[in-house]
Amino acid sequence: MNIGIWIRVSTEEQAQGESPKNHEHRARMYAELKGWHVVELYDLSGVSGKSVIEQPEAKRMLADVASGKIQVLIFSKLARIARNVRELLEISDHFERHNANLVSLEESIDTSSAAGRLLFTVIGALAQWEREEISARVSASVPIRARQGKPTGGKGPFGYMWVDKQLVVNPSEAVTVKEIYKTYLETKKLLTTAKILNEKGYRTSSGAKFGKTTIKRILTDPTFMGMKRANYSTYNGSKRKSWTLKPKAEWVYFEVEPIIAKKEWEEANAIIRHNALPYPTTPPPVGKYAFSGILRCGHCSKPMYMMKYPGMTTCRYTCRQCLAKISEDVLFEQFKEGLKCMVINPENLQETIRNNELIKQQKTDQLKTLKSELKTMDRKIESLLDLLSDGTIDRTTFSEQFEKLKERKNRYQKKSPGSRAK
Repeated sequence: MNIGIWIRVSTEEQAQGESPKNHEHRARMYAELKGWHVVELYDLSGVSGKSVIEQPEAKRMLADVASGKIQVLIFSKLARIARNVRELLEISDHFERHNANLVSLEESIDTSSAAGRLLFTVIGALAQWEREEISARVSASVPIRARQGKPTGGKGPFGYMWVDKQLVVNPSEAVTVKEIYKTYLETKKLLTTAKILNEKGYRTSSGAKFGKTTIKRILTDPTFMGMKRANYSTYNGSKRKSWTLKPKAEWVYFEVEPIIAKKEWEEANAIIRHNALPYPTTPPPVGKYAFSGILRCGHCSKPMYMMKYPGMTTCRYTCRQCLAKISEDVLFEQFKEGLKCMVINPENLQETIRNNELIKQQKTDQLKTLKSELKTMDRKIESLLDLLSDGTIDRTTFSEQFEKLKERKNRYQKKSPGSRAK
């Protein structure tokens, strides 16, 4: 019987002597005693047991089971497969569908029997419970450690470092932090500050250049004025935005040595809040201004909206696509002139309507004539083809006549966009 060996040992367990080689050796000895033939080794060393089903090695193992390449999978203990009960059951169902078995050496589980399948499910549930209990205990300890000023995971913010479980100032990085605040208070612009810092040769702790986001993060972090914030975010498992803020009631602050004076920090943050307010990111609601969303851009035909900024003496409708603008005063003057034609001089409006009707009728008659001519050209071309097929005319004569008819037809088609060439 062909079997596969599954190895998953976390980095921490490897440090404690639980090496992948030891797990592989025990599995090979068991297979030898059973007279089984080892054909595959699936090594997931260092992979967390929280979720393994999407790992490349796990997918390869499931594919080998489906194809019949292996009939048994041997592993040291159940927790080495996965700690997630849903994934354990999914793996178990996959093996059952393809008449394959799971063998756990430590728990003596063999899923070929009903008792083995029951024990498999129960121990899997206990493994998940244990993991969630550990996670809950760690989460509960975070606020307590934060209030005591102890590390809660990760390295200290830029400008600080952990020394003997205390957050202290990093002298070399503190110089950069002071330069960031000094430059921003002078320029009042994030991007300009980043550019100046980079030109002077300042870099982040990883050696990268400063960007707008990094500068803003340093300017808004209260740690630099002496108040370290902790227990304010949580991991949500999302790929796009992994961290979300906790309710402010759960945030914890503790004092550290400041790098920046509180007055400087508050001044910098006041500028950031002020710069964020004046520029609307979305158009005002339709209806607040008379022509918002109704007025169309003369360049790209996109709707135009009123964009009013502090300090402007007049309002302007703006196209968000090509940034074309028209003053509200100019637009209303044109609108009033149009109203005069309809209300004050209604005879002008009637004359315009009559002229438009006349032009419309002329265009309709012209289109009708062109369609008739195109049909005539099609009939002549068909007759010419009949004469060629009957032998009445030779190919040279046919080509000469056909080119003349084709040229005339093309002229009519250009004058009549609505017609289609046949």
